Amino acid sequence: MAQSGAISLGGGPAAAAPALAPAAVIDPSTWPTSRKFMVFGLMAFGQFMALIDIQIVAASLNDVQAGLSAGPDEISWIQTGYLMAELVMIPFSAFLAQALSTRVLFAISAGLFTVASALCGLSWDIQSMVIFRVIQGFVGGAMVPTVFATGYALFQGPQRALIPAILGSVSVLAPTLGPTVGGFLTDAAGWRWIFYINVVPGIAVTVLSLLLIRVDRPNLAMLRKIDYAHLISMAVFLGGLEYVLEEGPRYDWLGDPAIATAAWLSVVAFGLFLERSFRSGGPIVRLTPFRKPTFAFACVFNLVIGFGIYSSTYLIPLFLGRVRGFDSLQIGATVFVTGGAQLVATFMVARLSQTVDPRKLITVGLTLFSVSLWWTAHMTSQWGFWDLLGPQLLRGFSVMFCIPPSVNMALTGFEGPELRAASGLFNLMRNLGGAVGIAVVNTWLGDQTRIHVARMGESLGEAAARAPDFLAAVAAQVGQLNPDRVHALGVAQGELARIVGREALTSAFNESFQLMAWMFFAALILVPFCRPAPVTGTARKPPPPDAH
Repeated sequence: MAQSGAISLGGGPAAAAPALAPAAVIDPSTWPTSRKFMVFGLMAFGQFMALIDIQIVAASLNDVQAGLSAGPDEISWIQTGYLMAELVMIPFSAFLAQALSTRVLFAISAGLFTVASALCGLSWDIQSMVIFRVIQGFVGGAMVPTVFATGYALFQGPQRALIPAILGSVSVLAPTLGPTVGGFLTDAAGWRWIFYINVVPGIAVTVLSLLLIRVDRPNLAMLRKIDYAHLISMAVFLGGLEYVLEEGPRYDWLGDPAIATAAWLSVVAFGLFLERSFRSGGPIVRLTPFRKPTFAFACVFNLVIGFGIYSSTYLIPLFLGRVRGFDSLQIGATVFVTGGAQLVATFMVARLSQTVDPRKLITVGLTLFSVSLWWTAHMTSQWGFWDLLGPQLLRGFSVMFCIPPSVNMALTGFEGPELRAASGLFNLMRNLGGAVGIAVVNTWLGDQTRIHVARMGESLGEAAARAPDFLAAVAAQVGQLNPDRVHALGVAQGELARIVGREALTSAFNESFQLMAWMFFAALILVPFCRPAPVTGTARKPPPPDAH
C-alpha cells in the first residue's frame, strides 16, 4: 500500500497494480513549500517551451519559406506536423511516466526536445524541417500533461486552486507569445534562431530535472507490456485525420487516391483504437475519465478553445504577412498585446475561480471570445496594429475565463492513475482542436478566396465601363516611366489582379473569423448541462493511500 501523497502515473487497469509497490517510498506532499514550487516551476517552464514552439514560427513563415525554398502548400506542415506529433505523445506520456518515472521521462523529453530544436535550426530543405519538427513535437509532448498531474499531486487546499490558473495561463500564453518571440528573433538574428534559442534553456531543464524531480519510482516491467497495436492505431488515426484535412482541399478530397486511402486508414485505426482502449489489459490511453459527464463537457470546451486559440493565433500573422506585407518584427509587435491581456486576466480568474461557479466564468469567456472573433471578422485590407488592438485585447482577456475553469471541471475529483489519464486526455483535446483548427481554417481560406475572386470578377463584368478606365489610368502612370505600351498595360493588369486577390483574401479571412465566432457561441449551449464537482471537503483532502 502506497503512502499518502505519493504519485502514481496512470496506465491501464492491469498495468496499474504492479506499479503500486515501487512507488510507495516517495511522498512529495511532505516536501517544504519552497521545494514544491521549485519543482513545479521547473516543469511549468518545460511545458512553456514545448507549447511556445507550436506557434513560434507563425510570424516567420515567409522567412522560413524563402530560406528553405518551400512552396506555400508545404509551409503549413511546419506547424501542423509539430502539433500532430505532440498529440500522439500527450496521451502516451501517462503510460511512460508510470513506467520510467516522472523524473526520467521529463528529463528525456527535455533533452531530446533540445536536440531536435538544434536540428530544426540546421534544416537544409522543407522535408528535413518537417521531419525534425515532427520529432521535436513528439518528444516535447511528454512535458505538457505531466506537469498538470504533478501539480495536482504536489499541492492541496488553496495552493492546489492556483494550479489551473497558473498552468492555464502558460497553456494560452505560450502559443500566443510564440509569433512575437519568433518575429523578434527572426528580425534580430535570422529565422534559424527561433530554434537555436531552445538549446541553452533546454539543457538547463534537462539537468535540473535529473537533480530535482524525485516524485515517484519507475516500474520498468511495464515497458514489456506496451500495447503496440493501441499506440500505432492512435498514431495512424490522428496522422491520417490531419493529412486528410491538410491535403484534401488541394487534391479534390476523396477523389484523390492517396487522400481516400488516408481517410480509410484513419477510420479503421480509430475503430481499433477504441477496441484496444476497452479490451486491452494494459491500454496506452485509458478512456475511463469520460465516464464522468463533467469531464466530457470540459473536454468539449477544451476542443473548441484549442480550435479558437491556435487558429486565431495562426490567422492574424498570416493576414499581416500576406495582405499587409508586414515583416516578422512588425507581426510580432502587433500580436504581442494579446499576451498582455491574458496576464491581466490570469490574476482576476485565479481569485474568481475559488468562489464563482466555473460555469459562469466559462459563459463569460466563451461569449467575449465570440465577440472578439466577430469584431476581427470586419477587417479591411488596411488594418494594422491599432485596428487589431481592440479585438486582440478582448480575445486575450476572454480566453482566460475559459481555461482555468475548464481545467478545474476536468481534473477535480481524480487522483492517482486516473489523474494522469484525465490530464493527458484533457490536454489532448486542446491540441487536437488546434491541429484540426489550423487545417480547417486553411481549407476555409482557400475555398472562400476562390469564391470571392469569382464574385469580384462578376462585379467587374457588371461595371465594365469603369474597369478599362482604371487600367488606362494605371497604364498612363507606368507609361511615364516606360514608354512601352505593352509593358505598361501588362503592369496595369497585374496591379488590378493584385488588388482583386488582396480584397478576396481579406474577405476570406473575415468569413473564417465569422465561422469561429459562431462556433464559440454555439458552445454556450453545453454550459447548462455541466455539473461541476464541488471544490470542498474530499476534493481538497490528500489523496487516499491506495490511489498512489
